[in-house]
Amino acid sequence: MKLFASFFISLAFFASTWAQQTPLIPSWAKTAVFYEIYPQTFYDTNDDGIGDLKGIIQKLDYVKSLGVSAIWLNPFYESPFRDAGYDVSDYYKVAARYGTNDDAKLLFEEAHKRGLRIIIDFVPGHTSVDHPWFKESAKAEKNKYSNWYIWTNSTWDDGGKDKGRGMINGYSERDGNFMINFFWHQPALNFGYGEPDSSKAWQLPANHPDVLALREEMKNILKYWLDLGCDGFRVDMAGSIIRKDKNGEGFKFWQEVKQMLDVNYPQAFMVSEWSYPKDAIKAGFSADFLHWIPEYDNLFRREASRSLNNVSADGKSWFDSEGKGDISAFLAAYMDHYEATKGKGFISLPVGNHDLSRINVNRTDEELEIIYAFQMCMPGVPFIYYGDEIGMKQLSNNIYKEGCYPPRSGARTPMQWSTSANKGFSKAAANNLWLPVDTDEKAPNVAEQEKNPNSMLARTKKLVAMRRNQIALDADADFKILYAEKDKYPFAFVREKMGEKVVVVLNPSKNDVEIEIPLKFGKKTLQLSGFKASQIPSTKGTKINLKGISYAVYKVY
Repeated sequence: MKLFASFFISLAFFASTWAQQTPLIPSWAKTAVFYEIYPQTFYDTNDDGIGDLKGIIQKLDYVKSLGVSAIWLNPFYESPFRDAGYDVSDYYKVAARYGTNDDAKLLFEEAHKRGLRIIIDFVPGHTSVDHPWFKESAKAEKNKYSNWYIWTNSTWDDGGKDKGRGMINGYSERDGNFMINFFWHQPALNFGYGEPDSSKAWQLPANHPDVLALREEMKNILKYWLDLGCDGFRVDMAGSIIRKDKNGEGFKFWQEVKQMLDVNYPQAFMVSEWSYPKDAIKAGFSADFLHWIPEYDNLFRREASRSLNNVSADGKSWFDSEGKGDISAFLAAYMDHYEATKGKGFISLPVGNHDLSRINVNRTDEELEIIYAFQMCMPGVPFIYYGDEIGMKQLSNNIYKEGCYPPRSGARTPMQWSTSANKGFSKAAANNLWLPVDTDEKAPNVAEQEKNPNSMLARTKKLVAMRRNQIALDADADFKILYAEKDKYPFAFVREKMGEKVVVVLNPSKNDVEIEIPLKFGKKTLQLSGFKASQIPSTKGTKINLKGISYAVYKVY
């Protein structure tokens, strides 16, 4: 779900002392590589056509074999599934389709046995209309939950200019309209207003007792799952919980959460869907995803695989082989956030996730490998979307499923494990699958790729191992751009930490290139990764010659 934090937070607030605070970052996060699992479509063990927690447990050895160190699990809470689980009806209970809370506890335990950590999705901004809190809040008589959601004081008051994403009226016996965060059935939880309008009594201040009670309950939910064994959270729409927040009340809440974690759960990892790292890191998050910006689309997205922003066009993203892209605009936005957050937290650049179309739209393995090399060599914490490691394709279907509209539905299809029925995902009848599997006979699958040393899976494992075995590629290693010119190729940068130095050069265009970089190589240079011998770049002094659609990663001595 996209948001732009700059709409909610005034930059003037950052003059406060919070700007000087450095969040406690879990030590393990600096070398972490995450693997995102969408539970509906990962592996089905009870033949109902929907993935489940026992299926994830059965596949943990596979996840471990990728070389990753952690898992991000999309929502598994009880839900009516009008938004694929992002409409929670019970924060404390696993949805029956996935299993039980005991299954979740076992999943955490089995992951830990394999040296894997698990963070789970947390959705604090809204619930489902089916949540017991909202059912009570919708009653006419005053009760504990009346103010846990944002309601106007009259059915005839639609909120005016302060109605946020929208208002729903005529829903219940309560005389008022409730605010939504996304779909009509996702009422906004009431974290208060930073600057409430005194003429609108329903706009409660952030320190209102009922608002504070909700905040405490949110913390209790986090504690519950951490005590059960999870290792942290990815927070949905983290920057938008407070309305009219010029005073930074949302920051105060997340600072409270971070303080609680630092004291009681110091190894817990928190990554936000804020897409404005300068704000998210100052708010107390360990990391933030940077992808709801136009510059991100212009970096990765082909016309046929545009993300929900729908801004990229003409196949001119920088990683397209046509060589018509421009990386300078992305880097300008990226470096602005990087310089502001360096040493305080991490920026994560997802190549794909459940809200983005898959990166593989008419791309070859060589083209995908360059993109993954970029992902593994950049600063911050990388996240691999399930199936991307084998090159699963974005399906051009127009299927709607439980709030999953295109292009989401084409990116959330079942994991392709083998050539057996339903690509090994489930033994259910094909028409009973949550989403249809890719029926292409040439569709990639794990079983076949595990036998091929040159497969996309093998290449991904190689890159993950390279990332995790080089100190200079740690999340917090220094980053310096060596070559990145407008409308030109390649992109070259250096990473450095504790005396180790790695130079990365990427040329996704089909044209050969030669550049001179402001860095002298030593007498010995070890190439860590690249393509077949005919494509290995040559170096002479500070000049690098790179073939089309190729890359190189050097360890410099």
